[in-house]
Amino acid sequence: MGLLGRIRDGLTRTTQQFVDRFEDIVRRADAPERRSRAVDVETLEALEELLISADVGLPATDRIVSAVKSRARRGESLRDLVKQEIRAVFDSVAWPADGTAPAGGPEPRVVLVVGVNGTGKTTTVGKLANLIKLSGAKPLICAADTFRAAAVEQLEIWARRADVDIVRAREGADPAAVVFDAISSGKARGRTPIIIDTAGRIHTRVNLMNELEKIRRVASREVPGAPHEVLLVLDATVGQNGLSQAREFTAVAGVNGIVLAKLDGTAKGGVAVAIAHDLRLPIRYVGVGESIDDLVPFSAEEYVDALFEEKW
Repeated sequence: MGLLGRIRDGLTRTTQQFVDRFEDIVRRADAPERRSRAVDVETLEALEELLISADVGLPATDRIVSAVKSRARRGESLRDLVKQEIRAVFDSVAWPADGTAPAGGPEPRVVLVVGVNGTGKTTTVGKLANLIKLSGAKPLICAADTFRAAAVEQLEIWARRADVDIVRAREGADPAAVVFDAISSGKARGRTPIIIDTAGRIHTRVNLMNELEKIRRVASREVPGAPHEVLLVLDATVGQNGLSQAREFTAVAGVNGIVLAKLDGTAKGGVAVAIAHDLRLPIRYVGVGESIDDLVPFSAEEYVDALFEEKW
């Protein structure tokens, strides 16, 4: 199945709730007798209600509705207007056009994966390692979650599934020391990137957030500019509640990308739009299932087409 198909499947629960209602709005707005004049209040209110119900969020919804209101009088299709504005939200915070990490720079590259408990962070690390390996790279997993009893064992299972190396330490070891060992190992064995799994932190726990800052300091001392990517794993099923988590992590950890996990488990997949609009952060990957290959690079174009069930 192609990338579009994977994202489309992940958005199934969202589109089931979204498409029929949107089609009703489009039919009313695009009727010949209405196309020549400004969009009416009833249509705008229906569009606003629909976007909010899909968890697009108030700020992004206001932007989209305002754009429709100002441009629809030109006779453009409501469907096209909404799609263009959602694409514009994603494009304004897009990662490099080819979807890859910036080329060049010191190696090994260091990717720090952070998030709160229960978001799917550890499984995301395994899936990400598998995805990167399939691209031809030789990633190394660092098991820096030494607080949770079964965390290392769980990560080792995912490392075996992905057939990638892992650096671990005993339970209760200093996570920053494990990161140091992993980077040293990566340099010696020619492994890059180093993908670091951190403890699932409650963003209000000061001591754990300080530990995360210590990991960042150790990484930057060993490799200039590290960590080069800080990916925050958000659970799509919690919707808008994930935005407050993201703001806290961004302040402490310097998050520069989002992994939206469990997209297949929610009817409110519009939260991707809210994340990009409100946090000004690119969505790098989306989780669309439980298997090791169920993490896919995010594509704004394919997301929007899947959301509106546009056929390629």
